[in-house]
Amino acid sequence: MRNAERSNETRTRILKSTAQLLAVSPAGDISNREVCEAAGVKAPTLYHYFDDKEALLHAVVKEAFDQYLAQKSKIERTDDLIADFKNGWDMHITFGLDNPALYDLMYCRASTHTVSPAAATARSEVMEFMRHIEDAGRLRLPINISTDLIESVATGLTFHLIRSNSNIHHPLVSITCNMLISILIGPAPSYEDQLVSPQILEAASTLRNELSKVQISALRASETALLKEWLDILSGN
Repeated sequence: MRNAERSNETRTRILKSTAQLLAVSPAGDISNREVCEAAGVKAPTLYHYFDDKEALLHAVVKEAFDQYLAQKSKIERTDDLIADFKNGWDMHITFGLDNPALYDLMYCRASTHTVSPAAATARSEVMEFMRHIEDAGRLRLPINISTDLIESVATGLTFHLIRSNSNIHHPLVSITCNMLISILIGPAPSYEDQLVSPQILEAASTLRNELSKVQISALRASETALLKEWLDILSGN
């Protein structure tokens, strides 16, 4: 086995052993000695890959969350923003319930005023989806406030479910999700909400482009200019 492959295998074994120890530790409190014993390495080897315990735990959380994101990325978005929101909501809550110790490491750092890399990635994912909703003209609140609200409710709910030994079918999961949807996502624009129909917009744009190529002798210059102005408005220019 090449040195690079052996090195990667050792690092992976340390991460896997740490994750397994965290999974069976109610408080998520494990020692470096336990990690070394479980991974079959000496302390110098552990510190070769990770500067300290904090770096090791960050790496374990990131590894698990990256796997979660990889699974999530396989699910394509639909044209239904509400369905996509509900799906993402359930997936986030499920990740926390399936990985309580990792979720605690990921988010429970308010007193230190620090944000774990995995939590920062999760927030970026939420913000990107809020931009998607905003682009559709349906976001009721500013992106940052919307993201703060979702993050606060999601983490608070997940920690509550973990403490109460509940599951994804708890009524609060759907109640909080529907509450956020009603606060954040407005109705889809109807045909009556549009200034012009798509057909008129296309026709106006086509006529406007043609007018720039020819002279219309039947209209005065002022009338042609006025027609172009109206076509600009109808075509959204």
